[in-house]
This record gives sequence, structure tokens and C-alpha cells, in this order.
Amino acid sequence: MRWNRLWILGCGTLFICTFFIQAKNLPGPRKQDKPLRTIVIDAGHGGSDVGARGGYSTEKEVTLDVALKLGKIIEENMPDVKVVYTRKVDRFDDPRRKAEIANNARGDLFISIHCSSAPKGRKITGYKTVYRKKGKRRIAVKQPIYKYFASEAQGTETYVWATSKNNAKMESLKESSVMVLDANSEEAKEVMDAADPETFILLNTLRNAFFDQSLRLSTMVEDEFTKVGRISRGARQRNEKGIWVLQATAMPSVLVELGFISNPDEEDYLNSANGQEEAANCIYKAVKRYKEELEKFGNFKEEVAPAPQPVVPEPTVQPVIETGYRQPSRPAAVSSNVRYRVQLLVSDKKYTTRSSIFKKLGGSVEQEQVIINSKRFNKYIWGNYKTEPEAGAALRKAKRVGFRDAFVVPYKNGLRLDAQL
Repeated sequence: MRWNRLWILGCGTLFICTFFIQAKNLPGPRKQDKPLRTIVIDAGHGGSDVGARGGYSTEKEVTLDVALKLGKIIEENMPDVKVVYTRKVDRFDDPRRKAEIANNARGDLFISIHCSSAPKGRKITGYKTVYRKKGKRRIAVKQPIYKYFASEAQGTETYVWATSKNNAKMESLKESSVMVLDANSEEAKEVMDAADPETFILLNTLRNAFFDQSLRLSTMVEDEFTKVGRISRGARQRNEKGIWVLQATAMPSVLVELGFISNPDEEDYLNSANGQEEAANCIYKAVKRYKEELEKFGNFKEEVAPAPQPVVPEPTVQPVIETGYRQPSRPAAVSSNVRYRVQLLVSDKKYTTRSSIFKKLGGSVEQEQVIINSKRFNKYIWGNYKTEPEAGAALRKAKRVGFRDAFVVPYKNGLRLDAQL
């Protein structure tokens, strides 16, 4: 009986040890790239477009000063974040050009800086008598005398695009080279079929996420202004002239109105070194909170230099094994020398690359010959993509048009990295 107990105890101990060893060796959750890698700062107006005018200054001057100060603060305190400016000098750029700069930079956040303005007020200070001709007679008429004074409107505002512009925002996501798939190749453009329900759902989900993030950041910006004693006019949606750039940028985007340059007191504040530094710091603190909130709910990897990986040559005798693919929640970082392609099929039949079976794919299909068990087969590979998400979209399209066994294959320096045919 005692030997039976010892045997059971030994087996149990062995089982527990094996369990913990296996648990330790299980792969952890996939690390994602940082959610905020590139911030695009837009100084409103510029060049011949002076924007709003104050008593002695213009909007284009104030916005450039604050934009440069904000960028410097971010660069000094967020070394892992790249700052891109739509302008760093007194230059005019069409809003379409500003959106292009932001999208080409693969921005994760767009901040446009502006100043508000309000018309002058007036009040009646007295009356004067004037004579007007009425038929053949001249009659006396009392005419009010007005005194004009500068607007007393004050306070900050932060805007996001109005929900009525959601379709325009989704169109920018579809057309931009930095949408969710980082699709900047001809092959990717063919994969992104606007009529495809999967594509529509993907873009619609992304647009809604960007709207929520933009609204959250706009609230944080106004909250920071309130903390330093500024009057906040709130975070708002806006559907009027001057905010087109928000719906044209394929990323979360906000427009910050620093104050009313038409109000002499606020103009002095906006032109002072302390006022500009305070405004820039308020926006920075909001961005910092926004960044921390994004990272709090993600599993993000540290920014470290990648270790060199050995190149695995492509084998010539292996069975075809289909691999699964999971769409990441955010675009993966683009490697400079890793590309992704889609293996469509391996067959003993020989098709031309322009065969009808490849017609629905679009893009280029290449043929390679392989030897399996001394028998010659033909392997067909499609596309050439920079990112896994982009290749994943291509894979879904390939399966949808009939290539059920297709899978994604990584290449580095022209050599295949996986161990499959």
C-alpha cells in the first residue's frame, strides 16, 4: 500500500512539473507597436492666407509660434514619438496639401492649431438729424450714432469633424496611402474593393474608432485649458468652412482654437511668450494623457533595435501546409527589407500568369517550379506587400475568389523565410 502511495505521489509531482514547464514555454500575447508613433502638427493658415486679424497680429503668426513650441515639448518629453509639421515657416499650403503631408507621414494623430475671431460690437451713443428727400419734400429723420468696440468674445474651443462628414472621412481612409492596411502599392489598391462588404465594415469600424479617439482627445485638451484658468467653450463637432482637413486625414484629428485674436486681452495673451508656452503645454498634457490611455488598454512592445535574424533558405522538399492569419488591431511597423506575398496554389498543371483563373485577382502572379518526391510541380505566388495587414487583406481576397488553400509568405532580401512550399 505504501509503495502505491509513493508511486501516485511521484506521478502527480511529475505531472505538475511538466504542466509548469509547458506553461512557461507557451508564447505570450503578441506585442503590438506603440499606438502613437507619429504626431502631425498643423499651424493654421500661412503665407498669403493670414487668417483672422487682431489689432496688431494675425492668426498665421500665432499658430506657427504655438505649433513650433508644442512640437519641441513633444520631442523633448516623448522621444519615442516622431513629430511632423505641415509648415515650419510662413508658407501657404492648400488644405489638400496639408492632408497629403499628414497621410504620407503615416500619422497616428493630427492636431491643427487655429485662433478664433468675432466681429466688432457696437452700441448707440446718440442721434443726429439728417434730411432725406421724399417726393418733392425734404423730411427730417433721426439717425442713430454708433460707437464700435472690439469683440469681448473669449475662450478656447476644440473641434472634431461632424458626423455628417463621416462618409468623407471614410473616403479619405479608403483613398489614403496610410489607411489601416498601410496600403501604398498597386496590389493593395486592387485588394481594397469599396464594394466589398468586408472592406466597408473594416473602414467603417476604423472611422468610428478614430471619431471616438478624436472626441476623447478634444475633451482632454479643453480640460487642460480649464485647469490653467482659461475659459473653455467646449469640445464640439464642426461642419463648416475651415475644418475640411480633419475629414481628409486618415487618422484621429482635432482642431484647437487657442482663443479670440479679435479680443484685445486675448490677443495680448496669445502673442506673449508665457501665453504661447502655456497653450502649448496644455495641448501637450492632453496628448500625454491620450497616449497613456491608449497604451493602458494595449499590449505594446518596447522600442528596441531588432536583433539580426538568420536568413532561412527556401526548402525544395516539403508538403504544403496552410497557415492561419490574424488581422492585428493596428497597423504593424513596416520593415525595410521584409515583404509579404500570397502563395495561391501548388499544382502539377501549368498555367500562364495571365490565365483566366487569376483574372479576378489583378496584380502580378509569378510561377516557380518545385520538386516534391522527384515530381515537378508549379507554385503560383501573388502580390508583393510591405505589411502583414496588407497581405492579410490580399489573402482574404484570394480565398474569396476560389484559392481556398492560399496563405501568406514572408520574404527577406528576396529569400523566403518560412519552411513551406
